Amino acid sequence: MNSKTAWTRKDLLGLQELTREEIELILSSAVSFKEVISREIKKVPALRGKTVVNLFYEPSTRTRISFEIAAKRLSADVINIATETSSVRKGETLIDTGKNIEALNVDIIVMRHNYSGAAMMLAKNLRASVINAGDGWHEHPTQALLDIFTLQEKLGRIEGLNVSIVGDIAHSRVARSNIWGLTKLGAKVTVCAPSMLIPVGVEQTGVRVTSDIDEALKEADAINVLRMQFERDTEGAFPKQLEYFKNFGITAERLKKAKKDILVMHPGPINRGIEMSSDVADGANSVILEQVTNGIAVRMAVLFLVAQANEQIKNKGAKKK
Repeated sequence: MNSKTAWTRKDLLGLQELTREEIELILSSAVSFKEVISREIKKVPALRGKTVVNLFYEPSTRTRISFEIAAKRLSADVINIATETSSVRKGETLIDTGKNIEALNVDIIVMRHNYSGAAMMLAKNLRASVINAGDGWHEHPTQALLDIFTLQEKLGRIEGLNVSIVGDIAHSRVARSNIWGLTKLGAKVTVCAPSMLIPVGVEQTGVRVTSDIDEALKEADAINVLRMQFERDTEGAFPKQLEYFKNFGITAERLKKAKKDILVMHPGPINRGIEMSSDVADGANSVILEQVTNGIAVRMAVLFLVAQANEQIKNKGAKKK
């Protein structure tokens, strides 16, 4: 990585728009913050005096709590807004909600929204930093970053790795962010799913496509298993749950055909007995809980970098006046 690379963006909206150097900067910053959260006193004053708002329009456990812990580890003040009990229920628009939050002198808004592009729209209308915690089927950048961080920590590199992503590719923002991040860092990515769950044109992102789970496992250094989003199956087009598990579920028997030290990942929540068996989820190859821990370090790095960049942007604006 170029040591002169600096983070200059006030927002983190997706990995598609980032350079390889910017992704590497987040990952290297996360290494330092991983050391912080391993200490007895797990706190630094990097964001003391800053306020972070978690604005979630969709349910979340891991991501929201992870961002809250990350912000508190950086000594920021944290406010959680559940939209089902906010003025959103009264018809307030996203932009109005954002501007009212910003008027309270908030510094960073972490937002999850059910519409693709919502984070970008909010960022364009606010001076506060916006971090995309998942928007529709578009991207989930910090999940991909923590996945990539875990791979790098466990395997020592990303360049040249064979990574297979298995499951509901069509509806997965996690898959999209992982594809952008991994390919930019030089990994070879394979996506594997039933044909109706592979998005049209995904090959143009540089990935290999297969509907054969054994082929996806054969040369993989790691496999990232996605949640099957059966709630999106309004037309009954998805395979039945038992059928899916039979043809695509990750089992101990299937892993015997893979590399002995293959890493098994999952962004959560896991549907046991559908996406993978419990003995795989809890087995020696699984790094699922390590992903959760690493999410705190990665989100600390993102919060710190966007806050620092936005401060510099504001200072430049003040000097021009």
